[in-house]
Amino acid sequence: MTDQDDIRKAAVSRLKAQSAFWRLLITFAILWVVMIVIWALGSPRGFFWPAWVIFGTGIALAFTGINAFGPRNKGISQAKIDEEMKKFDSDS
Repeated sequence: MTDQDDIRKAAVSRLKAQSAFWRLLITFAILWVVMIVIWALGSPRGFFWPAWVIFGTGIALAFTGINAFGPRNKGISQAKIDEEMKKFDSDS
């Protein structure tokens, strides 16, 4: 497998993660609207309990977003491996 194959595989994986993020966002937005409507139609309204649903799913959405749009994992380079090997060699 060449470097280009690895780069292509990583790019496809990242694009799939970004697509999954947008689908999850739409799903959660629909869920949030449904929860708010249920709360609004209830009587008495009292405490805004949909906040717990929004908070919990928001955490999941944040981690999904970080995975999809956050820093790219470039893997371990040969230079890093050589640098670490030198540390082990100097310890002995």
